[in-house]
Amino acid sequence: MQRVCLALPTMRSCPGTIVDLAEEAAFAVANFGVEVHILILDTTDSTDPAGFAKNADAVASLDPAPGVFVHHLGEAQQRVFLRRVAEQSGAPDPELLLELMLPPAVAYGSCVNRIFLGAAALGCTSAHLRNDDADFQVLDGQKVFPIHHELLSIGKPAGEAVAGVTRSELDPADADKPVLLVSGSFTGELNVDIGEIREIDPDIYRDVVRLWTPPVWPDEDRDAMVDVSFRGTGTEPFSADDSVLGVPDIWNVFMCNVALDHRAYEVLPLLPSIRTLGCDYVLLHALVHAKLPGVVHNRHIVNYYTPERRIGDGFISYQMGFVKLLLSMLYLYPVYGGMIDLGRGLLDERHGLKIEPILELARGSVDWDRAGNEHCLDVLDRSYRKLGGKYAELADVVAGQRQQLLDDAQEDAERWVVLVEAWAGMAAAAHAEGLYPAVDGATG
Repeated sequence: MQRVCLALPTMRSCPGTIVDLAEEAAFAVANFGVEVHILILDTTDSTDPAGFAKNADAVASLDPAPGVFVHHLGEAQQRVFLRRVAEQSGAPDPELLLELMLPPAVAYGSCVNRIFLGAAALGCTSAHLRNDDADFQVLDGQKVFPIHHELLSIGKPAGEAVAGVTRSELDPADADKPVLLVSGSFTGELNVDIGEIREIDPDIYRDVVRLWTPPVWPDEDRDAMVDVSFRGTGTEPFSADDSVLGVPDIWNVFMCNVALDHRAYEVLPLLPSIRTLGCDYVLLHALVHAKLPGVVHNRHIVNYYTPERRIGDGFISYQMGFVKLLLSMLYLYPVYGGMIDLGRGLLDERHGLKIEPILELARGSVDWDRAGNEHCLDVLDRSYRKLGGKYAELADVVAGQRQQLLDDAQEDAERWVVLVEAWAGMAAAAHAEGLYPAVDGATG
């Protein structure tokens, strides 16, 4: 029986999301005959014990469902598992790997990497990622679950996946290649909370968002990228299924609503960058730029903002994550550009990702000239001070941390190289170790 991992990384109380996931898992079992392991990696036990208790109560209150197994792991339980994996990986510095996997602050790439190893340990063939700040759409009183399209196609040869999609743009030469990626998008608010800048001053918004576009592009292409960045699909509600098989456009795949085959996530980890928005997209770039067939569907989730990111320290913390995203692109664009140039050269004879060329690109990016990031911080300083108010305060914080921000961006690139080098051994160790009895907490 096919075993899949329906995954939720969280750092906040989200009992409603847990209930929704259990409903999606039951839907998958009933309609596809799979075994679903819900994996909730919850770090609120170290920051908000009351929030963790609410999540635990939500798990305990779920009605048992055949074929559905729920694993709710706090930070301490995750640490036990990850330590065993790091020690058995064969890497020279297991303590560093443990730090990269479970750092002392929010790291979006790291939490998804933990999902990947957890899925491997559970023996799952695919991971289906959801967010704790998103809802499912509803049609005729029924929730619209993305796993419907995901399970129709994920892991199948593309020639077989044709039967499960609305439209096919598949090159017949790609029929034997596996579908390693199925993705929807989102409706609602921007997936990066910078819409207020656009409301205050559209010109400054353009200047700021332009900082994350490839600097080698012509101005008209950079401006076009600004127009589509962070927007999802707008606000049109779901009315009927639509799915397309073919090589996806990178703008149509989102980590907030995605299924990945184990032949992808057991090869390439995400960046373990701390407090950095958008650092979890490198695997999607690799799959798209290798021209592997994937499925893009319209069962979009509804994105919303949690209130703490709009005021006070929460505002500063969130916007600093956006600043770090901008700085990370100096090191990521050489990698992405190299992937585009290599194209199908990223694939081995079995149509799987080859890690060596990606690792070579990553190593080559770490010593990139910092001048681009110096310019980025100069533009941000001017822009935030023009906006005034809390943005002027943000400018002061950025200025006070300028050198540290520059250093962190380079160190993040270096640490990703370390993790990529160790990843095959870590994935193998996760398979060998299993999730239990290293930790306890499964229900189902």
